Amino acid sequence: MKNYLIKNAKIVNEGRIFEGDLLIKNQRIAKIGAEISNDCQATEMDAKGKYLLPGVIDDQVHFREPGLTHKADIYTEAKAAVAGGTTSFMEMPNTNPTTTTQENLAAKYHVASQTSLANYSFFMGGANNNYDEVMRTDLTKVCGLKIFMGSSTGNMLVDDEKALKAYFCNFEGLIATHCEDEQTIRANEALAREKYSDLVPFYMHPIIRSEEACYLSSSKAIELAKQCGTRLHILHISTAKELELFTNKLPLEEKKITSEVCVHHLWFDSEDYYIFGSRIKCNPAIKEKKNRLALLDALLDDRLDIIATDHAPHTLEEKRNSYFKAPSGLPLVQHSLNMMLDFYQRGKLSIEKVVEKMSHAPARCFQIKERGFIREGYFADLVLVDMKEKNYVHKGNIHYKCAWSPLEGSIFRNTVTHTFVSGHLAYENGEFHEAKKGERLYFDRA
Repeated sequence: MKNYLIKNAKIVNEGRIFEGDLLIKNQRIAKIGAEISNDCQATEMDAKGKYLLPGVIDDQVHFREPGLTHKADIYTEAKAAVAGGTTSFMEMPNTNPTTTTQENLAAKYHVASQTSLANYSFFMGGANNNYDEVMRTDLTKVCGLKIFMGSSTGNMLVDDEKALKAYFCNFEGLIATHCEDEQTIRANEALAREKYSDLVPFYMHPIIRSEEACYLSSSKAIELAKQCGTRLHILHISTAKELELFTNKLPLEEKKITSEVCVHHLWFDSEDYYIFGSRIKCNPAIKEKKNRLALLDALLDDRLDIIATDHAPHTLEEKRNSYFKAPSGLPLVQHSLNMMLDFYQRGKLSIEKVVEKMSHAPARCFQIKERGFIREGYFADLVLVDMKEKNYVHKGNIHYKCAWSPLEGSIFRNTVTHTFVSGHLAYENGEFHEAKKGERLYFDRA
């Protein structure tokens, strides 16, 4: 395996930006310094003017394998991730079959080991009737347990109160939840059908999947977690009201209850349904502008801990259906870092904060071993970004299997030029190098 010496990069890590060199040797970051001599015949790379970041760790993606591979698969979506600077992902259990048995979980890991260009982990899925299977999960090798407290793609809703409490009180690892109150949503759907029949306009989505539905479910999860002492991580927070449930009084490592915000809830708001319609239909819904602004404020002051994508591809043919038939979810993993660096370039976020929320915080939150930071001895999961090179998003450079993006036509003023995955140069100026696959993530939960 090749060694690399990256010269003259602007290194962004743990709240600092400094110019220096970095040596990659035997998959790992061997040395970081002001000027490193090339005494191991490493391939040199002059990164003058470019930023070197730790690879993005996305804690919520849907790569659709097995069973839904007409939409996406691990091979295609991991490539798209790497092209956008995401070096590690954690994938969700609502596939077909669902990841609710240890056998199905192991099958996903096997596929990823053969096909994924990025590093990988997969959530075990909770259901109303698979408690014993869940409790067999090896917490050092699996990122956590996913529980749907609101229904979404795949129908994995856990609505049995006894089952829910059993998980919260007895599962010793991290529980990640999708929180929307099912009763509230069904009542809102009934009102929408009464008014519009089957021709519900897409701008009704945040009214049907309302702020109240999110708050009721998130507050219930937190109340249960406090009763049981659960390590709870609530996914895709989308409302200003939910922010009162979280604190910034503790460092992330000491929090028992953490939160995630997704790039689309920071980027779009409800006015965009008039432009994009079903293309931005997702669960929980993109909501009014006041929520988007509040989410950004909470990200800045650390009430929100992680930035992720909830990458959830569907075909355009599926998306072109009417409201109740069009599935929820949108593909985002290839451009999530571009989006957040655009926030930096517009003065909304510091680049240090982008790195903290997309790389450091997921590593801390999930206790990932030896990743998420630019540190000597850590795996070399690294991204080089040119902040002056324009990146025009069009069908010809989208790597998702579904072959579309809600960002088509966007022009970013930043471009990922190189992505290293566990020391392997996996992506270079539009080309993939697939001789080595990504690696399984491991967790420090001994």
